[in-house]
Amino acid sequence: MVHYQARLDATFAALSDVTRRGVLEHLGGSEASITDLAEKFHMTLTGMKKHVSVLEQAGLVTTEKVGRVRTCKLGQRRLEEEAAWIERHRQLWSARFDALDQIVEQLKREEKADAKGKRR
Repeated sequence: MVHYQARLDATFAALSDVTRRGVLEHLGGSEASITDLAEKFHMTLTGMKKHVSVLEQAGLVTTEKVGRVRTCKLGQRRLEEEAAWIERHRQLWSARFDALDQIVEQLKREEKADAKGKRR
C-alpha cells in the first residue's frame, strides 16, 4: 500500500504543474531535447531540467544522453493505477451527489405539501 500511495503521490505531483503537463503533451507527439523543451516553454535550461527530473522520478518520462544532448521521450509507464483511483473517487462522489439530490427532492415535496396544507 505504501509503494502504491507513493507512486500516486509522485504522479499527481508531477501532473499538478501546467508546464509538466505541457511537456508530456509535447512528448506524446515526438521526442525532444531538454534544450528544445526549454525553448518551447520559454524557460531556462536549469528550470526545464528540474521539470524533466520530476517527470522522470514519476516514471512518466525517460531521458537518454548522447554526447552533450539529453533527449526526452514518454516513459513506458501507463496511468492505469491513477485512472482507477480517479474512477473510484468519481463513483463515490457521484453516489453522494445522487443521495443529496434525493434529499433535496424530498425536502421540496415536503415544502410543497406544507404550503398546500397552510392554504386550506
